[in-house]
Amino acid sequence: MAKGRRERRILVVTGAAAFVAVGLKLLVSAIKAHKQRRRKMPDVPGSSVLVNLSASEIQRLTDQIIAKSKEVYDLVASVPLEKVSYMNVIAPLAELEAYQFSSVQSCVFPKMVSTSNDIRKASAEAESRLNLHFLTCRKREDVYRVIKVFADRGEWLGYEAKRYTQCLVKEFERNGVNLTPSKKKELENLGARIEELSLQYAQNLSMDNSFLLLGESELAGMPLQFIKSLEKTEDGKLKVFLRSHNVTPILEHCKIRATRKSIAVAYGQRCGKENLDILENLVQIRHKYAQLLGYSNYAEFTLESRMARTSEKVFEFLEDISENLSDLAMEELNVLKDLKRRENGDSPFGMEDLLYYMRRAEEQHLDLDLGEVKQYFPVNLVMSGIFKIFQDLFGIRIEENKDVEVWHETVCLFSVTDVSSNELLGYFYLDIHSREGKYAHTCVLALQNGNLSSNGTRQIPVAVLLSQCPKQIDDNPVLLRFSEVVTFFHEFTHVVHHICIRATFSRFSGLRLDADFIEVPSKLLENWCYESISLKIMSGYYQDITKSVTSSMCTSLRRKRDLFSGLRLKQEILLCLIDQFVHSSENVNILELLKHLHPKVMLGIPLLEGTNPASCFPQIVIGSEAVCYSYIWSEVVAADIFAAKFQEDLLNQYAGLQFRNKVLAPGGAKDSLEILSDYLGREPAIHSFIESKTRNSL
Repeated sequence: MAKGRRERRILVVTGAAAFVAVGLKLLVSAIKAHKQRRRKMPDVPGSSVLVNLSASEIQRLTDQIIAKSKEVYDLVASVPLEKVSYMNVIAPLAELEAYQFSSVQSCVFPKMVSTSNDIRKASAEAESRLNLHFLTCRKREDVYRVIKVFADRGEWLGYEAKRYTQCLVKEFERNGVNLTPSKKKELENLGARIEELSLQYAQNLSMDNSFLLLGESELAGMPLQFIKSLEKTEDGKLKVFLRSHNVTPILEHCKIRATRKSIAVAYGQRCGKENLDILENLVQIRHKYAQLLGYSNYAEFTLESRMARTSEKVFEFLEDISENLSDLAMEELNVLKDLKRRENGDSPFGMEDLLYYMRRAEEQHLDLDLGEVKQYFPVNLVMSGIFKIFQDLFGIRIEENKDVEVWHETVCLFSVTDVSSNELLGYFYLDIHSREGKYAHTCVLALQNGNLSSNGTRQIPVAVLLSQCPKQIDDNPVLLRFSEVVTFFHEFTHVVHHICIRATFSRFSGLRLDADFIEVPSKLLENWCYESISLKIMSGYYQDITKSVTSSMCTSLRRKRDLFSGLRLKQEILLCLIDQFVHSSENVNILELLKHLHPKVMLGIPLLEGTNPASCFPQIVIGSEAVCYSYIWSEVVAADIFAAKFQEDLLNQYAGLQFRNKVLAPGGAKDSLEILSDYLGREPAIHSFIESKTRNSL
C-alpha cells in the first residue's frame, strides 16, 4: 500500500504529462533541428574527437599517431637505467595514452558510422595499422627494461600510479618480452595461427548456406508471413536456410515435432566436422601459447586479471549456480513435459521440444500481447524517460548541445553535468537511426577517455551510442519492441558508466574493464525496465503519450522475463562449462565431453544425435574464450546489488550516488572485487540471484 502511494506521488511529479514537455525537447527538436545544421560547426569544448575526417585525413592522422608513439617509446627506452624515475618513464607513457586515445578513435570509429565507402575502408585500414603498431610497442624489450627497473625499486607515488605501472609490466610480459628469441618467434607463430583458425571458424559459419527443403504441411503452425518469406522451388518445396532468423521461429511455433527435430539437428550440424577439427586444433595451440608464457593452461592466462582469477573458482561458481537452480529447472521441465503429454502423448522430451513448449506454456500463463506493448514505446519518449531516470538516480543533468559538428544530420550531442557542483562530466553522441553502411547492432563506443593530466586539468570522457532504429516517416513515431527498450537501457548505462569514471589514468577510464565486471552496472540497471514506477516514466501510448503502460503489463513483462529462467540458465551454464573445460585442459574430446555433460546439466535431456554445439558456438572461439561464464557472473553480482541497495526504492538518489561514487567512479583504478566488496560491505553472493529466479516460479 505504501509502495503504491509512493508510486502515485512520484508520478504526479515525474509522470508522462509532467516531464514529457521537457524531456522531449532533448530528442524531438534535436533530431529535427540537425537537418538544418551547417556541416562545419564550432568544436566541442573539452573534446579532442575529430568526427568528420576524410579518407586522406584518416591516413595522415594514423601516420602522426604512429610517429608520436614511436618518438615517446624511443625517448623512454633511452633513459639510463640508473636514472629511471616516474617522471621520465611512467608519466610520458601515461600522457601518450591519454593523448592518443581520442586520436585513435577518430581514425577507427568512422568505419562503423560513415556513409562513404572510401572513409570506411580508410578507417578499417587505419585500425589494422594501429593494432599492428601497438602490438609491436608492447613487445619492445628496451622499453620494458626501464619500466621494470622502476617497478622493482618500489618508488610509488600512490596506489593508482603503482597499479598503472604494474599493468604496464604485466602487459609486456603477457606479450612474451621475457622469452628467448626462438621462443618469441614460436609465440608469434602460435598467435598468428590462433588468429587464422579463429577467423576460419567464424567464416565457415557466416558463409554456411545449408538449408532444408520442406513442404508447407511440414511447417504447420508457422505464421503466414513467415511462409511467404521463404523461397519456393519448382516442385513447390520451401527452402529453409539454417539461419537463426529462420530456425528460432520454427523451433518456437512449428506444430510438427519431426520438423522441429530435423531443423534442430541440421542447425546443430552446421560446419560440424570442419569446425570441430578447427576448435580442437585451436584449443591445443592456445594451450601451448599459454604454457610458453609460463601459465599452466589458457584459462589461467585469460582469467589472471578477472574477478574469478582461476578455473577452479569458475567451475565452483557454475556448479553452485547449476545446483541451486536444479529444483526450479526440474519444476519447469515437468510443466513442459505435462503439456507435451497432454498434446502429443508419451514420446520422450527432447531439445527440439524446449522452445516450442516454453512458448505454449507462456501463452497459457501470460496475458501479454507484445505487439500491443510496443505501441507504448515511441523511441523519443523512451530515451527521454531513460534520461529522466538516470538524472534523478545519479544526480546528473543531461542537456543537448546544438550547433556542433557531427558526422550525420541525424546525430545529436549531449553534455552531462553534475547537478550539485555544475561540473561538466562529459559528452555523449546519440546515433540511433539506421542508414546504409552503418554498424548493424546497438553498442557503445568510448571516443575519449577521462584522465587527470600532469598540470592538474581533467580531460573529460566522450562516448557514442549506436543503434539501428528506422527513421520517422511523416508523423508516425518510431516504436520500439520491449526487448529494444531493455537494450537501450542496458547500453545507456555503459554511456553513464564511462562518463562517471574519475580515474587519474586514461587506461583505467574507458570501457575496457574486466569481462566479469564491465556488465555489472548494465545488468543491474536492466531491473528498472521491469518495475512499474520506472516503466511508466519512459512509456506512453503513441497516440496519447499521457497514457503509460498499465500495471498489469508491467507485471506480465516481469513474469515473461522470469518464466523458465532455470532451464534457460542451465543451457547457458552447459556452454560455459564446455568453454572452461576445453581451455583448462590440454587434450579434451569435446564431443564425448558434451555427451557426458548435456544430460547431466540438462536434467536428463540428451544431446541431439549427430550434433555438436561446440562447432557452431563462436563465443568459445572469438572474444569470450575461457570467459563465457562472465555474463552469468555479472547477472549474479547485479542481482545481489539490486536486492541489497535498490529493491525497496528504485529512485533512491542516495543509493544511486553511492553506486556512482563507489562503483562507477573508480573505473579500472581499483580491483573489481575490491570495488564491489567495498560497496556491499562484503563479497558478492549468489543467494539474491537464486531467490530472484525462484520467486516467480510456475
